Amino acid sequence: MLSRWFRRPDPARVRLLMVCTGNICRSPMAEAVLRAKLQRSGLANAVAVDSAGTHGFHKGTPADPRAVAQAARRGYRLDDLVSRPVVAADFSRFDLLLAMDHDNLATLHKRCPPDEQHRLQLLLAHAPQLGADEVPDPYYSSVAAFDHALDLIEPACEGLLTEIRRRLSTPA
Repeated sequence: MLSRWFRRPDPARVRLLMVCTGNICRSPMAEAVLRAKLQRSGLANAVAVDSAGTHGFHKGTPADPRAVAQAARRGYRLDDLVSRPVVAADFSRFDLLLAMDHDNLATLHKRCPPDEQHRLQLLLAHAPQLGADEVPDPYYSSVAAFDHALDLIEPACEGLLTEIRRRLSTPA
């Protein structure tokens, strides 16, 4: 699965972009979760992680306070993340763009050049054991919805980390 997008001049540096709608809830949480997992596994220098939104209406703002609080309860830091929209250069800059839901993925497919479409995936494709394919947007919901989003994001990031480890240990 990774071989198609893992083709950079510097194969030791993988670049991943987490994508949701406004880049203030799900994608910043996913970025923080994966960064923490990479740090703990010793792969932080081998993988770059960022996040962005399909829409720029929150551009320049910090993550939603509920996302910050719920992530912090699990040991993840979002306080330094600032929202930004997906830009055209992201489709070639990142090896993989991981969408939180089907709407995000459809928006990415519309904007992405045809020769870069293989870089687009749903994040939860990396956690098939969950039986879900989307991380629901918690923005208009309760704090419990942010916890539920993290309950989905954490195993997906673990699955992604397993694939990255496998790929980094395989000779080119």
